[in-house]
Amino acid sequence: MTDFTWKDGERLIIFRRGALSGAAALLRESGWEEFDLLSTPRALRDAPDELRAIGSAHDVPPGGVPKAAQQIIGEVRGAAIVALGGGRVIDTAKAIAAVRGGRVCAIPTTLSGAPMTAIHRLPDGHEAPGLVRPAVVLADPDAMTSQPEDRLRASAMNALAHGAESLYTPLANPVAEIAALRGAELIASSLDQARGERDRAALALGAILCGYAVGSAGFALHHVLGQTIVRVCGTPHAETYAALLPRTMEAMHDRAPDAIAALARAVGTEPEAIGERIEALGGGRRGLGELGADAARRAEVIALALQRPQLASTPDPPGPDELDAILESAW
Repeated sequence: MTDFTWKDGERLIIFRRGALSGAAALLRESGWEEFDLLSTPRALRDAPDELRAIGSAHDVPPGGVPKAAQQIIGEVRGAAIVALGGGRVIDTAKAIAAVRGGRVCAIPTTLSGAPMTAIHRLPDGHEAPGLVRPAVVLADPDAMTSQPEDRLRASAMNALAHGAESLYTPLANPVAEIAALRGAELIASSLDQARGERDRAALALGAILCGYAVGSAGFALHHVLGQTIVRVCGTPHAETYAALLPRTMEAMHDRAPDAIAALARAVGTEPEAIGERIEALGGGRRGLGELGADAARRAEVIALALQRPQLASTPDPPGPDELDAILESAW
């Protein structure tokens, strides 16, 4: 894939190999002279010293975004925040910036959609006038695809879910559809390659495009269930989405047949086999129970999911019995 710079309204996306090593210079060129740096020990190990020297660095503590953001919001000095890490780190930066009226630069180290959206929660105990979308995204394909294979495939299924959901919400639109289907095609074709021969830039671009699509069109059944499971059961985000996606796409087959047919073509299968194809792309069948989800809390997940307004963005929204059947098949 070719490096590019994308000016999209008020935000700047730089997609470039070496963007992480050159991040300090790229930030200065974009007017970011001083900032707070939010990251994790893993991501910081690969960060250039210059980036750490410019920013006041803060480790994002474990746990969900509202709690993590609440724990460190008092330590963040200013309104400019650079987030180096996965979706949880980037969403934490967005949460703090929303309260502070600040801006965020996202440097992703996974295939998360967080760099491309204004979808996030707020710090516990805080309110904000609005949500924050990163103003700058430094997308380095090598950094975005640096996880071990099993976790990388889970992250890729998280990205694929972003594109899939954008195809059938009330805000679905031609631009988001084009981005989502191209992104899905890139993700699938990259994952079909052996790791040592994989086009990592194509995989990273697929995630960027699918993230753009969900940021434009919003989400529905899959994200409602996935987010609720993570919050109630404490399971890892990407792995939860990877376990759930085959089943939610099967549930959408009759609800949005044109969308699922288009998605199936993009990932190289037939609509009737969409669940099996997603399982294969994700590295095999995953079960929510294997991820540590407590089956005794399934009723709680269903009750909370039914309260989420985004569930109504699903064509013919499922009721409690069907949600239970989807969860049972994914457990």
